Amino acid sequence: MIRILLAVLLLPGLVYASDQAEEDIWAPFEFFIGEWTGTGEGKSGESKIEVQFRLVLNRQFLMVKHHSEFKPPEEGPKGETHEDIGYISYDHARNKFVFRQFHIEGFVNQYVLDSLSADGRVMVFESEAVENGPPGLRARLTHEIIGEDEYRSAFELAGSDGNFTCYIENRLRRKARP
Repeated sequence: MIRILLAVLLLPGLVYASDQAEEDIWAPFEFFIGEWTGTGEGKSGESKIEVQFRLVLNRQFLMVKHHSEFKPPEEGPKGETHEDIGYISYDHARNKFVFRQFHIEGFVNQYVLDSLSADGRVMVFESEAVENGPPGLRARLTHEIIGEDEYRSAFELAGSDGNFTCYIENRLRRKARP
């Protein structure tokens, strides 16, 4: 009887503590949640960018939506459009954040948060797999907080030689908070 009474009295506190721990899991990403706009420059030229970070599905996942419009090349009438959508989850078994990113071009990148600086301002995701890319292709995505409402992201690719090359670098400013 005492055990049942203790369980009834302690259960709400344990559930609340568990909920708090789940919410705290997103602390490294709190800065990014909201809407962003900016510019990019890289292999495909200059672009205008819209990015959204939003917690979804009962705060179990962080959704990342990205849309880029590239300036038309001088020799062509039309610019390129890029879109991707991704979900960051927390893999409790590995004690790691995993980012699955789906690109309009058909690529699917699966990253793991490889490093987070001590001050929380730089996070680096390294790919575990690149679906629909050439064999051995690897990707790296870095987000660096550079101001109160500004961050820089760099997307890099590495081929069979193993050396990463910057494909595009973006600078984004906060458009709206949630």
